[in-house]
Amino acid sequence: MMISAHRLSALLFAGLLAACGQPAEQTAPAEQVRAEPVEAMVTAAHPLAVEAGLEALRRGGDAVDAAIAVQTVLGLVEPQSSGIAGGAFLVRYDAQSGALTVYDGRETAPAGASPDMWLDENGEPLGFLDAWQSGQSTGVPGVIAMLAMAHEDHGRLGWAEGFEAGINIAEEGFPVSPRLSALAERVRPISQLSRREPARSYFYDPDGNAWPEGHVLTNPAYAETLRAVAADWRNFYTGEIAEQIVSLSREAPLGGTLTLEDMANYTPVRREAICVPYRLWQVCSAPPPSSGGIAVGAIMTLLEGYDMAAEGPGVEGWHLFIEASRLAYADRDQYVGDADFVEVPVAGLLDRDYLATRRDLIAADRAIPAISHGTPPGAPELAADTTPDNPGTTHFTIRDTFGNVVSMTTTVEAGFGNNRMTEGGFLLNNQLTDFAFVPVDEAGRPHPNAVQAGKRPRSSMSPTIVLDADGDFVLATGSPGGNSIIAYTAKTLVAMLDWDMSAQEAAALPNVVARGDVVSIETGFDAETLEGLRALGHQIRGEQGENSGIHIIRVLEDGSLDGGADPRREGVALQP
Repeated sequence: MMISAHRLSALLFAGLLAACGQPAEQTAPAEQVRAEPVEAMVTAAHPLAVEAGLEALRRGGDAVDAAIAVQTVLGLVEPQSSGIAGGAFLVRYDAQSGALTVYDGRETAPAGASPDMWLDENGEPLGFLDAWQSGQSTGVPGVIAMLAMAHEDHGRLGWAEGFEAGINIAEEGFPVSPRLSALAERVRPISQLSRREPARSYFYDPDGNAWPEGHVLTNPAYAETLRAVAADWRNFYTGEIAEQIVSLSREAPLGGTLTLEDMANYTPVRREAICVPYRLWQVCSAPPPSSGGIAVGAIMTLLEGYDMAAEGPGVEGWHLFIEASRLAYADRDQYVGDADFVEVPVAGLLDRDYLATRRDLIAADRAIPAISHGTPPGAPELAADTTPDNPGTTHFTIRDTFGNVVSMTTTVEAGFGNNRMTEGGFLLNNQLTDFAFVPVDEAGRPHPNAVQAGKRPRSSMSPTIVLDADGDFVLATGSPGGNSIIAYTAKTLVAMLDWDMSAQEAAALPNVVARGDVVSIETGFDAETLEGLRALGHQIRGEQGENSGIHIIRVLEDGSLDGGADPRREGVALQP
């Protein structure tokens, strides 16, 4: 178990959670009865969210029950990253059956969305800043409906119990964290957040400065919204809450086409996880419209051809990781979209013979001069990608006392979503900027991630669960960070499975993101290794910070749990 200094901060609010009332009487499903509980853990990006999840587990809840509590609190205390008007992918491992289920709560484009919605009157793509904070950037939110579906399948506590912690904290108040204050101040010069009410009065003081660290924020409007959703999740998609979302999204600039019908018609989807063999394990994540399962799976399959344990985290090991990432990203960028609308050659992209031909491009003594996509089996002819990158989002992992596991990545897209706050105390998403801005190329070839009505935009979210040869849980990992999520997640897998690092060491390991012909390497990376990579011909972008938020749970050989929380954020990994 990893115990963080932040635990003291979480315990300051334990009284708020104790006031949440007694759990409803509910008989454990027969398939979940077990003689002895196993170790449980929650790791997420804020101590209050972790404590809310732990309380659900103490009451005998499933990992899904804890996920509801974590999400509703994160939407309050970490609104720059996720919220109830956003979307998510959740991967759940069932300890008894060994089954993996992916719950797709990705936002959808309204019925009125069109392929050219991100082009101006001259047919040129809009600038990202204009698109980001526009009304038409908001997709139909999916996370609440998705959590309701997962709860119907697996919940052991009452639906309403998952909202009690968020309601109490919203009413009693919480201290502004250093990260929330810093990010609100950072976006202030360019953002509607500091100019449009009620966000302006919520995030900024009367002089227009972001509230400082420690300032206590209350959000009674959010509490009332949660009460309505706790009474019936459908209240989010109909009635007053839906009307607020629709009305705000249709305001200038660039008012969108979202309607009440779009809200009422949203449907989450159960999907099969994408699993690829990697040495002794199965690495499993989300399928399209997420690109995580494909891209992470491709990276790991490419690396399986090398003795990564022997290479280690030095020049040779990082060189291979970089080249595998570049090849996987090129294919991901070219071919992945919402497979319910377009042909995505999933099997071809993960075909081991095809990936062996891609691996042949990697040389030990030099970088590949220029990266381009390959032609996997079944590949259609498509336009080049024109999707911008948005490094928002958050990730959390949970293991309950039954051994069930949730790995969930959740988002409102860019920082503070599209910066529009409803009267209900929550921010709208800007998820539709995850579509390609230019839908077709000069030859008329479409891109699989072009906008279509009802379509889900491509995601990089990579909530990952690793199983052993017997189908038993080994670890869960994932991260926020835009399209860099794929590299952040793959890094943790190599670090733990090949380099024998602890969960915390894997989370803290400097990030290396290689997409295209430029490699981004994080500040603090080993200088000698950095120079060795440059000597191989890698174009290294100047050292910089990376916006990861990795949260890991791993089972050790003795059955105890090893947790990791990304030191770049404010999270903790704690046990009940």
